[in-house]
Amino acid sequence: MCVNGRPVGAIRLSTCPAHGPGVARIEDLRIEEPDRGRGRGTVAALAAEEVVRGWGCDRVDASVPGDAEVALRLATALGYVPRSRTMVKHLVGSPPTLPAGSVARPMLEPEYGPWLAQERERFARSLVERGVPEAEAYAEADRGHARFLPAGGATESTLISVLEHEGEPVGILWLGLRPETAYVHYVDVHARQRGRGHGRTLMLLAEEQAAACGKDRIALAVFAGNTAAERLYASLGYETTAHHLFKKLT
Repeated sequence: MCVNGRPVGAIRLSTCPAHGPGVARIEDLRIEEPDRGRGRGTVAALAAEEVVRGWGCDRVDASVPGDAEVALRLATALGYVPRSRTMVKHLVGSPPTLPAGSVARPMLEPEYGPWLAQERERFARSLVERGVPEAEAYAEADRGHARFLPAGGATESTLISVLEHEGEPVGILWLGLRPETAYVHYVDVHARQRGRGHGRTLMLLAEEQAAACGKDRIALAVFAGNTAAERLYASLGYETTAHHLFKKLT
């Protein structure tokens, strides 16, 4: 990016196959310190839209660091819609214990198929509610399952657990074990059991399992607008590390 031949910043674009055909991504956008506050970022982002239109893309994704308030305001002003945020908690001290009466067990094979269908529907509908076309939303859910659950419930470095309270199933946790962190892919309390603290217990279970597997932090993504979940994670010590946004190109 140059002004009158003088470099003022840089932008890096890519296509985003993981999110389907026709999706581009702003990987990085940086303006040199002396040129900030002059609209250079706005011009760069708008120019990027024209470039990716030329690639045949009709959507642009972008991520903004959790503490980059100026960048987040710029993205929002340009029509980017918040989709989700990444939150992270660093684990210190001894792992927590579950409340009395609560125990976890591995999900049984007969439970896996119905759960996967329900999870697919939940994830896809969440995307549709945020403006993603229905076919694209279901395709993205299927790509995610193919990537993270290639062997179903027997996938290596994957823990899918059922939380029981006093002998009754109350919720499910899907925890992925990545090289540097544990990742909460899915956490849900059964509808009739909500409002009783089981969501917090499931998150404590995630910490317990992560620590037992030698991980010192947990990450997760929460959809924008899920205020109850955001409050729960914040109360447990999770901090926002990135905001994820998208813009449909018309």
